[in-house]
Amino acid sequence: MSHSPDGIAPHGGQLINRIATPAQLQVFLDKADTLPRVQLDERSLSDLEMIAIGGLSPLTGFMEQADYEQVVSDMRLANGLPWSIPITLSVAESVADSLTEGNWVRLDDPRGRFVGVLELTEKYRYKKDHEAIHVYRTEDLKHPGVQVLYNQKPIYLAGPVWLLERFPHPHFPAYQIDPAKSRKMFQDKGWKTIVGFQTRNPIHRAHEYIQKCALETVDGLFLHPLVGATKEDDIAADVRMRCYEIMLEHYYPQDRVILAINPAAMRYAGPREAIFHALIRKNYGCTHFIVGRDHAGVGNYYGTYDAQMIFDEFEPGELGIVPMMFEHAFYCKRTQQMATTKTSPSTPEERVHLSGTKVREMLRQGELPPPEFSRPEVAKELALAMNIYSYEI
Repeated sequence: MSHSPDGIAPHGGQLINRIATPAQLQVFLDKADTLPRVQLDERSLSDLEMIAIGGLSPLTGFMEQADYEQVVSDMRLANGLPWSIPITLSVAESVADSLTEGNWVRLDDPRGRFVGVLELTEKYRYKKDHEAIHVYRTEDLKHPGVQVLYNQKPIYLAGPVWLLERFPHPHFPAYQIDPAKSRKMFQDKGWKTIVGFQTRNPIHRAHEYIQKCALETVDGLFLHPLVGATKEDDIAADVRMRCYEIMLEHYYPQDRVILAINPAAMRYAGPREAIFHALIRKNYGCTHFIVGRDHAGVGNYYGTYDAQMIFDEFEPGELGIVPMMFEHAFYCKRTQQMATTKTSPSTPEERVHLSGTKVREMLRQGELPPPEFSRPEVAKELALAMNIYSYEI
């Protein structure tokens, strides 16, 4: 694993910065009304932001065809560097026909505001079924990632991008810690080994258990919940963040944990997204990454531990970040604590298995998740957020 003076090297060796300088910004603003426009959806806007801040290093823009095809087929960029998820921008044929390669394209957010610029280098067609099968392992339209893919337009635009300005996050400005800043924070704390944790669900006891197991072996924990686009039935980001604040206040050593937001959008690509999430955390400066049961999964599309096994498809050290694999944690009634089959002598009947899905179901039925599921303060916060009852704890 290569390290720079600032810690672990970003993927590809250099942390990308595609935020316009004041001089560039003025040039772009002067041309704003003359440039052809493409409107980004929520996912593309997240991708633009992630590219600009270096979260998707070494990418400097939306993928050209050579990179795209290699990533879809082989989980590598055209230069051979590991990469598992295509980062693309789709448009209608009529829009593509109106654009000229070599020219700039104005990028607007979903509300029509000018947010970025694309230097158009390529326009190309792609096969949705091919991308679906390779990236998501299914063509089932019930899969949320496949659904997004099949709703896309038929032409991809490619080329380097610039984000006009880095505005504070509208909901979580205090937790908007970009890769350059997180790396500096790790360095200032003297952390040499940092484990990253990805989640789109509210924290429950199984999460807490594997995070603390990991924290026993490294210097610091980087809690990095995803706040980009998620499924409609996922718990809202502000609720999840509040749950983390509660946990850090009461149950974690505050000097060994940093909470920050991950502005990326969820793909629900299971194993491929586990690799993707690991590489993102590498760019943020993490040396280790927690991969739990069914990481980034949805429904029954992926095997229970497929997201861990996919790491074996790369040479040792090739990804440049160490995956920390955990089995499905549960509450053991016999030992009265969290455990896995590696540490618990219990029978299956003595195990209380936890999941975000089960917590959501209980809350919808007006039930407060028991202490074996969630810390009581977190359970109360979730119940109040879902407007079910006011619970006393």
